[in-house]
Amino acid sequence: MLMEISHTEIAPATAVVTLTGKLMMGPESAQIVNLVDDLMQRGKRIIVFDMGGVTAIDSTGIGRFIYTYNKLAGAGGDMRMAGATGHVFQTFKVSLLDKVFRFFPSVEDAVSAA
Repeated sequence: MLMEISHTEIAPATAVVTLTGKLMMGPESAQIVNLVDDLMQRGKRIIVFDMGGVTAIDSTGIGRFIYTYNKLAGAGGDMRMAGATGHVFQTFKVSLLDKVFRFFPSVEDAVSAA
C-alpha cells in the first residue's frame, strides 16, 4: 500500500499528521514535507506524527523526517513521533535517530508531553 497522509489541527500551534502505508522513495513521501511547510505557514510549531499505521520506511522516508525536524527546530518548534513499532521503530533506532527524535507510545502521550 502506498503512503496515505491526513492531518488534524488540535490546538492553535499543534497538528497531528497521520501516516499509513509505506514511506518510501517517490512523490508520495514528498507530501510530508509539503504538508509540514503548509502547517508551519499557518502557525503550527508542534507536529505529532502518528506512525502507528506505517508498514515500511526507507532512507528517503527517514530523510523526510530529518528535513522536517531541522525545519521545525530552526523555527523553535517541536517534532514528536507517536506509535512507531516493530521494524519501523528499529529503522530509527539503528540510525540513532531515536536519540534525536522524541518517540511516544501514543498520540495522546505525544500531544500531552511538555
